[in-house]
Amino acid sequence: MGINLTNFLSSKSKNLKMINFQDLDHLDGLSISVQSANLYGTNRDDLVMFYFRDGANFASVYTKSKILSENIKWNLNQRTKKIHSLLINTRNANSFTGEHGYKSMLNIAEIISTKLTQKQKKDDDDPITIKPKHILFGCTGTIGEKFPVEKISSKISDLIKNIKYTQNKHLWMKAALGIMTTDTKPKMAMEECQIGNSTVKIYGIAKGSGMIFPNMATTLGYIFTDANLSNELLKKLLQKNIENTFNAISCDGDMSTNDMVTIFSTGKANHSKITSINDKKIKNFDISLNRLLLNLAKRVVADGEGATKFVTVKVSGAKTEVDAKKIAFSIANSPLVKTAIAGEDPNWGRIIMAIGKSRVEIKITKLAIKFGNIFVIQKGKLHGTYDEIKAAEYMKNSDIEIVVDVGSGKKSFTAYTMDFSKKYIEINADYRS
Repeated sequence: MGINLTNFLSSKSKNLKMINFQDLDHLDGLSISVQSANLYGTNRDDLVMFYFRDGANFASVYTKSKILSENIKWNLNQRTKKIHSLLINTRNANSFTGEHGYKSMLNIAEIISTKLTQKQKKDDDDPITIKPKHILFGCTGTIGEKFPVEKISSKISDLIKNIKYTQNKHLWMKAALGIMTTDTKPKMAMEECQIGNSTVKIYGIAKGSGMIFPNMATTLGYIFTDANLSNELLKKLLQKNIENTFNAISCDGDMSTNDMVTIFSTGKANHSKITSINDKKIKNFDISLNRLLLNLAKRVVADGEGATKFVTVKVSGAKTEVDAKKIAFSIANSPLVKTAIAGEDPNWGRIIMAIGKSRVEIKITKLAIKFGNIFVIQKGKLHGTYDEIKAAEYMKNSDIEIVVDVGSGKKSFTAYTMDFSKKYIEINADYRS
């Protein structure tokens, strides 16, 4: 399946805020190259390379699935403080591919490291030797198909030859398009903030539309900053901010074998040294990173396979955040709730069902439910002012909010999801055809 450019260019989605794109420009220390390896049998871009000429500090979070793709295994095995390149391919997940899949990563990493070392000797006065361990991989696509190592390897020379040391919004768009599978829209976001008196950039791209349910990260997300932050600080910042962003979304309740979110720091911004996540000077960066991750995560949900509704599930009044999260995702992942939303049916009984099946202890007499600002349940009973006609009218909106207060404590959690439409079934029934 290739990129649905018609859908992308003339989207009829009513959720306009998710169609707007920020104009990412140049970020020091980063280079980008995009190519086609004919993985789809067309000339669409399906390989994206990010090159860090002087290396980049990095941190990743990966899927908690017990079946890992071979590229995730490769990434986890690389013990290095600096990364020099990230290569992403679409169409093939390199999952359940065994020894061949893992050796393909080694083979490609050896080619990339050799050719980037040659480029270093050509471009730099003080060249360094890049090794296979300095290469990371992102793979996305069909699980279980033989990895097309020959097709990809044959394009490495072209990728490196066409590396652009200066980025612009066109190149970022090509990169975001190049990592898409069933997505209909590229996903990009940017933030600028201050660390001390210095301006710092944070850019990000992501892909994801189906097989989206978090358990550390969901989908593929790549974050780039010119801040000068250590691997340890990046890890703490990413783990902290993933919880209410990428770990707060679900399209279909299915977790991928390939999920990864990685942040890279080129260290090119001139700011005072940060040694602790508790340093007040990192606060603005922390807030901006969370905002960027949530922006990307919401774009994944809004572009969920066959989605016609963007759904926010707010749960409050829980004893613990764990309880609030269980209830939120029990609602967000319920096929009956999601199909009711697709049918614009305010079937609040299905929400009651989803709360109950979460197995979280609640006091029925304190339970409250709203659709947006419309009271449905209060103190465990149907609200006296509830109007089914008004509720049905509310369900016609493209953005739906389900608000639940369980009245047991002070903890809360917000999840983001989408509806299940007929189109969802069509997309997944035809995925490999």
